[in-house]
Amino acid sequence: MKKLKHEAELTKEAIVAGVKYVEERGAAVFEPTDSAADKILYIYRLLVHDKVIQPLPEDQVSQKTMRHRIALWYARQLPEDHPLL
Repeated sequence: MKKLKHEAELTKEAIVAGVKYVEERGAAVFEPTDSAADKILYIYRLLVHDKVIQPLPEDQVSQKTMRHRIALWYARQLPEDHPLL
């Protein structure tokens, strides 16, 4: 797994975009008290379910790999000249 240049910032932005995606789709409503780990898990599972991203093998699913996967998903949506890329 190759680390992205600004992976922490991309992950934060990916969580915001992922929450918006989940709520617009009507799949869930997140509470302000929901942890980032819970949000990441739900976003990852929904993106896999919708076939937006490729699933990881179940033995490789961890918080770190899910964070990386949703950061990659978000990075692909950004324009090439975006400062986080």
